[in-house]
Amino acid sequence: LIVMSEAIKKIGLAFLDVLQTVVLAAAVSMVIYLFVLQPHQVRGQSMVPSFEDGEYLLTDKLSYRFGEPRRGDVVVLKAPATEWCAERQCEYIKRIIAMAGDRVSLMNGKVIVNGQEAPVSFLPSGKQTNQGSFLKEGVEVTIAEGEYLVMGDNRLHSRDGREFGPVPRESLVGKVWMRYWPLSEAGVVEQIHF
Repeated sequence: LIVMSEAIKKIGLAFLDVLQTVVLAAAVSMVIYLFVLQPHQVRGQSMVPSFEDGEYLLTDKLSYRFGEPRRGDVVVLKAPATEWCAERQCEYIKRIIAMAGDRVSLMNGKVIVNGQEAPVSFLPSGKQTNQGSFLKEGVEVTIAEGEYLVMGDNRLHSRDGREFGPVPRESLVGKVWMRYWPLSEAGVVEQIHF
Protein backbone atom coordinates (compact mmCIF):
# COMPACT_ATOMS: atom_id res chain seq x y z
CA LEU A 1 0.00 0.00 0.00
CA ILE A 2 2.87 2.38 0.87
CA VAL A 3 4.66 1.51 -2.40
CA MET A 4 1.43 2.22 -4.31
CA SER A 5 1.00 5.53 -2.49
CA GLU A 6 4.58 6.55 -3.35
CA ALA A 7 4.01 5.66 -7.02
CA ILE A 8 0.81 7.72 -7.15
CA LYS A 9 2.62 10.64 -5.50
CA LYS A 10 5.44 10.47 -8.10
CA ILE A 11 2.93 10.32 -10.96
CA GLY A 12 1.04 13.27 -9.46
CA LEU A 13 4.25 15.33 -9.15
CA ALA A 14 5.27 14.44 -12.73
CA PHE A 15 1.79 15.46 -13.96
CA LEU A 16 2.05 18.77 -12.08
CA ASP A 17 5.49 19.43 -13.63
CA VAL A 18 4.11 18.80 -17.13
CA LEU A 19 1.03 20.92 -16.42
CA GLN A 20 3.18 23.78 -15.10
CA THR A 21 5.35 23.65 -18.24
CA VAL A 22 2.29 23.65 -20.54
CA VAL A 23 0.65 26.55 -18.69
CA LEU A 24 3.90 28.57 -18.74
CA ALA A 25 4.40 27.89 -22.48
CA ALA A 26 0.79 28.89 -23.20
CA ALA A 27 1.16 32.09 -21.17
CA VAL A 28 4.40 33.06 -22.96
CA SER A 29 2.80 32.29 -26.35
CA MET A 30 -0.24 34.40 -25.48
CA VAL A 31 1.91 37.37 -24.43
CA ILE A 32 3.93 37.11 -27.66
CA TYR A 33 0.72 36.84 -29.74
CA LEU A 34 -1.02 39.76 -28.02
CA PHE A 35 1.90 42.20 -27.74
CA VAL A 36 4.88 41.19 -29.91
CA LEU A 37 4.28 39.07 -33.05
CA GLN A 38 1.13 37.78 -34.71
CA PRO A 39 0.86 35.40 -37.68
CA HIS A 40 -1.30 36.43 -40.65
CA GLN A 41 -2.19 34.78 -43.93
CA VAL A 42 -2.41 36.85 -47.11
CA ARG A 43 -5.83 36.44 -48.69
CA GLY A 44 -6.51 37.81 -52.12
CA GLN A 45 -4.54 39.61 -54.79
CA SER A 46 -4.40 43.18 -53.41
CA MET A 47 -0.65 43.13 -52.67
CA VAL A 48 0.63 41.25 -55.75
CA PRO A 49 3.51 41.18 -56.69
CA SER A 50 4.86 42.00 -53.20
CA PHE A 51 2.75 39.31 -51.47
CA GLU A 52 0.87 36.42 -53.03
CA ASP A 53 -2.41 34.86 -51.94
CA GLY A 54 -1.81 32.14 -49.32
CA GLU A 55 1.55 33.38 -48.02
CA TYR A 56 2.08 33.47 -44.25
CA LEU A 57 3.56 36.50 -42.51
CA LEU A 58 4.58 37.59 -39.03
CA THR A 59 3.34 41.02 -38.01
CA ASP A 60 5.47 43.05 -35.59
CA LYS A 61 3.08 44.56 -33.05
CA LEU A 62 5.81 46.09 -30.89
CA SER A 63 7.38 48.66 -33.27
CA TYR A 64 4.40 51.00 -33.26
CA ARG A 65 4.21 50.96 -29.45
CA PHE A 66 7.63 52.65 -29.35
CA GLY A 67 7.90 54.28 -32.76
CA GLU A 68 5.85 55.87 -35.49
CA PRO A 69 4.60 54.31 -38.72
CA ARG A 70 6.36 55.57 -41.84
CA ARG A 71 5.39 56.12 -45.44
CA GLY A 72 6.05 52.87 -47.29
CA ASP A 73 5.55 50.54 -44.30
CA VAL A 74 3.59 47.40 -45.16
CA VAL A 75 1.00 47.03 -42.41
CA VAL A 76 -1.84 44.84 -41.27
CA LEU A 77 -4.88 46.88 -40.29
CA LYS A 78 -8.38 46.28 -39.03
CA ALA A 79 -10.61 46.71 -42.04
CA PRO A 80 -13.13 49.53 -41.98
CA ALA A 81 -16.67 48.32 -41.31
CA THR A 82 -18.48 47.02 -44.34
CA GLU A 83 -21.50 44.82 -44.85
CA TRP A 84 -19.18 41.84 -45.46
CA CYS A 85 -16.94 42.57 -42.44
CA ALA A 86 -19.70 43.64 -40.05
CA GLU A 87 -19.70 40.41 -38.05
CA ARG A 88 -16.10 39.38 -38.70
CA GLN A 89 -12.81 40.78 -37.52
CA CYS A 90 -11.50 41.45 -41.04
CA GLU A 91 -7.91 42.56 -41.48
CA TYR A 92 -6.18 43.92 -44.57
CA ILE A 93 -2.54 44.02 -45.60
CA LYS A 94 -1.70 47.35 -47.28
CA ARG A 95 1.12 49.88 -47.69
CA ILE A 96 1.12 53.30 -45.98
CA ILE A 97 1.14 55.89 -48.76
CA ALA A 98 0.53 59.09 -46.77
CA MET A 99 0.31 60.23 -43.16
CA ALA A 100 -0.77 63.20 -41.07
CA GLY A 101 -0.24 66.51 -42.87
CA ASP A 102 0.58 64.91 -46.23
CA ARG A 103 -1.15 66.25 -49.33
CA VAL A 104 -2.20 63.45 -51.68
CA SER A 105 -3.68 63.45 -55.17
CA LEU A 106 -3.94 61.32 -58.28
CA MET A 107 -2.63 62.77 -61.53
CA ASN A 108 -2.73 60.77 -64.76
CA GLY A 109 -2.85 57.48 -62.86
CA LYS A 110 0.05 58.37 -60.56
CA VAL A 111 -0.03 58.95 -56.79
CA ILE A 112 1.38 62.36 -55.85
CA VAL A 113 2.41 62.93 -52.21
CA ASN A 114 3.44 66.45 -51.21
CA GLY A 115 4.02 67.41 -54.83
CA GLN A 116 6.25 64.38 -55.61
CA GLU A 117 5.33 61.18 -57.41
CA ALA A 118 5.29 58.31 -54.89
CA PRO A 119 7.76 55.48 -55.62
CA VAL A 120 6.44 52.71 -57.85
CA SER A 121 9.17 50.04 -57.56
CA PHE A 122 6.77 47.79 -55.62
CA LEU A 123 3.91 48.14 -58.15
CA PRO A 124 3.30 45.72 -61.02
CA SER A 125 5.00 47.02 -64.13
CA GLY A 126 3.02 49.57 -66.13
CA LYS A 127 0.05 49.66 -63.75
CA GLN A 128 -1.83 52.89 -63.17
CA THR A 129 -3.64 53.93 -60.00
CA ASN A 130 -7.35 54.48 -60.52
CA GLN A 131 -9.47 56.83 -58.46
CA GLY A 132 -11.96 55.71 -55.82
CA SER A 133 -14.90 57.27 -54.06
CA PHE A 134 -12.55 59.03 -51.58
CA LEU A 135 -9.43 59.81 -53.62
CA LYS A 136 -10.39 61.26 -57.00
CA GLU A 137 -8.27 62.14 -60.03
CA GLY A 138 -6.97 65.72 -59.79
CA VAL A 139 -8.38 66.43 -56.31
CA GLU A 140 -5.83 66.99 -53.54
CA VAL A 141 -6.66 65.87 -49.99
CA THR A 142 -4.74 66.49 -46.76
CA ILE A 143 -4.43 63.63 -44.29
CA ALA A 144 -5.65 64.57 -40.80
CA GLU A 145 -3.67 64.17 -37.57
CA GLY A 146 -3.44 60.55 -36.39
CA GLU A 147 -4.56 59.11 -39.73
CA TYR A 148 -2.89 57.13 -42.54
CA LEU A 149 -3.81 56.59 -46.18
CA VAL A 150 -3.13 52.99 -47.23
CA MET A 151 -3.19 51.31 -50.63
CA GLY A 152 -2.61 47.82 -51.98
CA ASP A 153 0.30 47.31 -54.37
CA ASN A 154 -2.03 45.70 -56.93
CA ARG A 155 -3.99 48.89 -57.48
CA LEU A 156 -6.47 47.40 -59.96
CA HIS A 157 -7.53 44.71 -57.46
CA SER A 158 -7.38 46.39 -54.06
CA ARG A 159 -10.07 47.80 -51.82
CA ASP A 160 -8.09 50.46 -49.99
CA GLY A 161 -7.88 54.10 -48.91
CA ARG A 162 -8.93 55.31 -52.35
CA GLU A 163 -12.37 53.93 -51.44
CA PHE A 164 -12.65 54.11 -47.64
CA GLY A 165 -10.31 57.04 -46.96
CA PRO A 166 -7.64 57.38 -44.25
CA VAL A 167 -7.61 55.00 -41.29
CA PRO A 168 -6.88 55.96 -37.67
CA ARG A 169 -3.70 54.83 -35.92
CA GLU A 170 -5.76 52.51 -33.67
CA SER A 171 -6.64 50.48 -36.78
CA LEU A 172 -3.01 49.52 -37.40
CA VAL A 173 -2.39 46.03 -35.97
CA GLY A 174 1.31 46.22 -36.77
CA LYS A 175 4.05 46.27 -39.39
CA VAL A 176 4.64 43.20 -41.56
CA TRP A 177 8.03 41.94 -40.44
CA MET A 178 8.67 38.53 -41.97
CA ARG A 179 7.35 36.09 -44.54
CA TYR A 180 7.71 32.51 -43.27
CA TRP A 181 5.74 30.50 -45.84
CA PRO A 182 6.39 29.38 -48.49
CA LEU A 183 9.92 28.54 -47.41
CA SER A 184 11.28 29.52 -50.82
CA GLU A 185 10.17 33.12 -50.11
CA ALA A 186 10.94 33.16 -46.36
CA GLY A 187 12.79 36.16 -44.97
CA VAL A 188 12.51 39.62 -43.48
CA VAL A 189 10.22 41.92 -45.49
CA GLU A 190 12.02 44.91 -46.98
CA GLN A 191 10.26 48.18 -46.16
CA ILE A 192 10.53 50.81 -48.93
CA HIS A 193 10.31 54.21 -47.22
CA PHE A 194 9.69 57.47 -49.04
